[in-house]
Amino acid sequence: MDLTDLYEKGEDLLRQKDIGVLLDGVETGFILDHDRRVLDRYTFSQHCIDAVEANTGCHVLGVELATPAIMSAMTSPIPAIADDGLIQVALGLKEAGSLMWTGTPIPQNLKEITETGVPVAANVKPFEDRKKMFRSIEEIQEAGVRWVGIEIDSGQGTKIRDQIRATGCAPLSLKELEEIRKKVSLPLIFKGVLSRVDAMKSVDAGADGIVVSNHGAHTLDYLPHPLQVMDEILATVKGRTVVMVDGGFRRGSDVLKGLAFGASLIGLGRPILFGLAAAGRQGVRDVIDGITQELKRIMSMVRAPEPSSVYRYILIED
Repeated sequence: MDLTDLYEKGEDLLRQKDIGVLLDGVETGFILDHDRRVLDRYTFSQHCIDAVEANTGCHVLGVELATPAIMSAMTSPIPAIADDGLIQVALGLKEAGSLMWTGTPIPQNLKEITETGVPVAANVKPFEDRKKMFRSIEEIQEAGVRWVGIEIDSGQGTKIRDQIRATGCAPLSLKELEEIRKKVSLPLIFKGVLSRVDAMKSVDAGADGIVVSNHGAHTLDYLPHPLQVMDEILATVKGRTVVMVDGGFRRGSDVLKGLAFGASLIGLGRPILFGLAAAGRQGVRDVIDGITQELKRIMSMVRAPEPSSVYRYILIED
């Protein structure tokens, strides 16, 4: 199946299940529609004379990938789609040369997932019970993940429509983030940065990377799309930390826009779920492969030979 078929079939199947509500956003649902409007604001400056052969491979924080399109952090919907869904996702992403990023709850089979050979990052929420948070950080490091992620934007939990979903969280202080840095021997990523202030504090706390993200529309309503704040964040961090992004990215053209704004990697959430629901392991692989082939094709026609050479001048803002 092509990407359009995977997305249509996957979403239709998920909407038939109780977990289909997870595809919705917080409260008014503004963010999901707004994400698309922002992404559609940009068109490409085509440079077809002397077009180049593009290579989508990249190296980020010690991980070699065949594509800058990776999985965004999530866990809970996947086992509800298929009993062995997490392993299917891991294998599909491995075959596509991508990275798997788990969320909370921490998968009970996280070590089994890392043993598939797919590069794995794992997130921890800012639990109000800080001892629980630090135990979780220790647990995921012992499981063999490549990166540790902290959800700095989940201090008030998560919410879908009018229902609170994740509870028992509390905002983290800069001092606590510095304490986490001391406990983590792996690359440390702070996910949910949406302002220059949080970007600077992330650098001050020693983050190896940040994810500019509105959390898939599952925290606060009326948050901006990450591209709206990327310029101020890149200007603030000045190359001192790796910048990644997620938020409504669906096609290779979207990924190229994220790269043009300065992101090293672009996360995909719902597309992974659609692929898994539609065709299992193969569907996950086909989503990443399809997006990567679209990306490679467009990179050639804007004369960007590799992800790190995708520059802002290829974008025309309406």
